[in-house]
Amino acid sequence: MIYDNFGRPVLNLRISVTQRCNLNCPYCHREGETPSSTGSFKREMTTEEIIQLTKIAVGLGISKAKLTGGEPLLRKDILQIVEGMANLQGLKDLSMTTNGVHLGFLAKDLKQKGLIRVNISFPSLDAKTYRNLMDGELREVLKGVKTAVDVGLHPVKLNMLILKGINDNEIEKMLSFAEHSGTILQLIELEPVNISQDYYEQHHFNLDATQKQLKEQALEVRTRKNMQNRKVYFLPKTKVEIVKPIENTQFCRRCTRLRMTSDGKLKPCLMRNDNLVDILGPLRNGANDKELESLFIEACKRRKPYWNSN
Repeated sequence: MIYDNFGRPVLNLRISVTQRCNLNCPYCHREGETPSSTGSFKREMTTEEIIQLTKIAVGLGISKAKLTGGEPLLRKDILQIVEGMANLQGLKDLSMTTNGVHLGFLAKDLKQKGLIRVNISFPSLDAKTYRNLMDGELREVLKGVKTAVDVGLHPVKLNMLILKGINDNEIEKMLSFAEHSGTILQLIELEPVNISQDYYEQHHFNLDATQKQLKEQALEVRTRKNMQNRKVYFLPKTKVEIVKPIENTQFCRRCTRLRMTSDGKLKPCLMRNDNLVDILGPLRNGANDKELESLFIEACKRRKPYWNSN
């Protein structure tokens, strides 16, 4: 296991396999990745490169990996990526964050290839609200949720980002849906990453009051210590997780993540782009495993709490 200079273990690797997407969510932070000077995302890692770099990370003690984007299911080789990663000895958890549009067609194959669980971006149960917000069709995502549950991806988590004036009146409705669909609900506060300050101020919805209500209803409350002390509320028929904004010292103190951008750079912090470590360039130039390991270690050394009370 590797630790950064602040004693935090690095346990999770989030890999953005593409920045392409078939929806148009105005709040998407793209894992903190920004386009090149040409305004586009051109370089993407190949299947083999993703698997090789994940293998290096696992060899250093990282045991959990999540495929993100953009939309991971737009990769034509996504099943090969999942299969290759799932076969890596030492990788204990392989998950994915998706908008769910293509999940109805791919969930069964993803499960068979080794994907364990999935997070689905799901901001609204109202078809009109969903269409206006995401520029997509709700029925496709509903099919994806049902299929993911049916084929045994577990848990299936619904990522409901709460936006003031748009979907903040749907929390109870989404709780009921989670109960009946056999899913876990994640209520997420808007992050000030890759969005305008005006959008953030207009739509940020504080979840403190919601958190208080959940505590009163819960049979049990647990704290996920390796997930930024995130609270999990065990309700009679489902679980709810609250994802508070990252701009607080508690979040940073408990951070165990390292990110890999779609163009092959190690990203020590979601909030920064001035401390990236290029690993794809050296790989394509013939770097051996030891040299690639040293780049992972260098990226971990560059990890620093962005929000620090000291």
